[in-house]
Amino acid sequence: MSASELSAELAEAEERRKKRAPWGVIALVLLTGLALIRNGSGEFDVGPPQPASAAAADSAVVRDTFGQAVQPLPYAVPDRVRIPAIQVDAPVIPVGLDAEGWVDAPPPEDPNLAGWFTGAVSPGEKGTAVVVGHVDNKQGPAVFYGLGALKQGHHVEIGRGDGKTAVFEIYGIEVFDKNNFPGDRVYASKGAPELRVITCGGGFSQQNGYNGNVVAFARLVEVR
Repeated sequence: MSASELSAELAEAEERRKKRAPWGVIALVLLTGLALIRNGSGEFDVGPPQPASAAAADSAVVRDTFGQAVQPLPYAVPDRVRIPAIQVDAPVIPVGLDAEGWVDAPPPEDPNLAGWFTGAVSPGEKGTAVVVGHVDNKQGPAVFYGLGALKQGHHVEIGRGDGKTAVFEIYGIEVFDKNNFPGDRVYASKGAPELRVITCGGGFSQQNGYNGNVVAFARLVEVR
């Protein structure tokens, strides 16, 4: 790479960094737990699975494994998410904030579609990447309906536009009430490449929708 090409690449990376929202902003826009599933019906006889208390993120586990962390990847737009344990294999599109300041979820008409929040890092970069998706729509279960059934050790595979696949291992899966969402815990950088996969969960009412967010916590363990 020539000096001019390197300079251009560094300038582009710096511009992307400036455009990213700090984690506190992300926490605010997801605080209500309705940003991802405004059009979800919640009207099925059996609701989406909820995380078991034993699957909560263990900070000691994360701390002990950081020494073995895979080196961060450069920026690349993600284009696919696979979660073999719950049969997820879906395209990923970039999403930002809508006119009202909500995270702009993928179109609800397509149940098998996830969104990468462009205000955070890309999956595999140093920091915390965020992938969102609907739990259901008016027709039935959607892409992340089974998210709450995941367990520690399950993998999330993110296909990237550079041809690489970033493999993340889940170390926690929890549901948080929309009125007590721990933004610092969910979004703050852990000093290594991490991923949060988020959908709605908890109880449901016609008036307020789902009352919480299901959050899968994962760290980068492999690149292929």
